[in-house]
Amino acid sequence: MPLLRIDVLEGHNDDYLQNLLNGVHHAVVEAFDVPVRDRYQVLTEHKPGRFIMQDTGLDIPRTHRQTLISITSRPRDQAVKTRFYAKVCHELHARCGIEANDVMVSIVVNGDEDWSFGQGRAQFLTGEL
Repeated sequence: MPLLRIDVLEGHNDDYLQNLLNGVHHAVVEAFDVPVRDRYQVLTEHKPGRFIMQDTGLDIPRTHRQTLISITSRPRDQAVKTRFYAKVCHELHARCGIEANDVMVSIVVNGDEDWSFGQGRAQFLTGEL
């Protein structure tokens, strides 16, 4: 936990996509201070025209490497989120050449009762986690 959904345009090779997933995960581990095996990622590739990521009038140029990271997580403080934004941009640039202009992040917060990792139990509520 957290759960990450990552959206990109199709056309990238497997190495690029694996480096992207690893970079995002490394940023989560570092910024959110979660265990390495706390990894839940879904990557979706979209055809051009079916993934539109504009800039809310901020004049941020986007390229074919635009990447949307949607995170569902337990509450995190502002400093942790800010650290993640910077860390993920650094990781994606270093590993994939993705510029910060092409990285958008949205974090949705939920509570302990909203998570079951399997076995029909809410592990945060049962004390297993």
